[in-house]
Amino acid sequence: MPVLESTDKVAARSALRHRPIDEAANRPIVPSAVRPVVQRASRHRPQPADDDLISEWKRADVEAPVHVAAPQRKASSFPKKTPRTSSHPRARQARRFRAHPVLFLGLGMLAMLILWTLLSAGIAWWNNTLEYIHYGYPRTFQMDAVVGQNDSASDPSHFLAINFHGRIEIIEFPGGDASHARIYLGPQLFGPDADTTPVTLKFADINGDHKPDMFVFFQSSWIIFINDHGTFRPPTQEEQQEAAQYLAAHGQA
Repeated sequence: MPVLESTDKVAARSALRHRPIDEAANRPIVPSAVRPVVQRASRHRPQPADDDLISEWKRADVEAPVHVAAPQRKASSFPKKTPRTSSHPRARQARRFRAHPVLFLGLGMLAMLILWTLLSAGIAWWNNTLEYIHYGYPRTFQMDAVVGQNDSASDPSHFLAINFHGRIEIIEFPGGDASHARIYLGPQLFGPDADTTPVTLKFADINGDHKPDMFVFFQSSWIIFINDHGTFRPPTQEEQQEAAQYLAAHGQA
């Protein structure tokens, strides 16, 4: 049987790489420096006989199956980028808990509301304390005045204005004599601070009869009692208008 030269027939790549050891030992050793002879395409190549083709086909069947390894990718020469992480615990915590700006706006508004509430409560407490010092409880105001009712400059009449549980009461001691005391009832006050509202008095002649009339001030309001025939009476509609004009011109002072 003729022997096939290595240059006459090039077997399949899978068959040449995985030949058994015994067949590889019988093959002639070709130096690595010698290049295989490549026949030109123009030369005439002899056709192998049928027996040679059959033997070559059988030899390929005997050989072990070929496992082609997948091509390995070349590792990139550039290093992989890794996320920068700070080793400082405070920096990590600040990056982790990043608050929205609206949160700071809401906290600022809440702080302003709390501050305003505390400020209002403090002002109310301070005013109430001053009123306790000046008027006590129940709120009491007193003064002396000469109104021409059994009194004189040496013995003026004494007046007490009391807010007794929201009810205004004015007590007059003509000429300082408590045995002839007179009580004038004012309006009933309403509201959460009705029993702590101070009441003050003022005497002025509004109708030109040279007799001082009595003004009563409370809760930014006022009423007037007209001095007539040795006592005080409620005003008429005309006298009420005269009292309003007097206060507009002179005020409460």
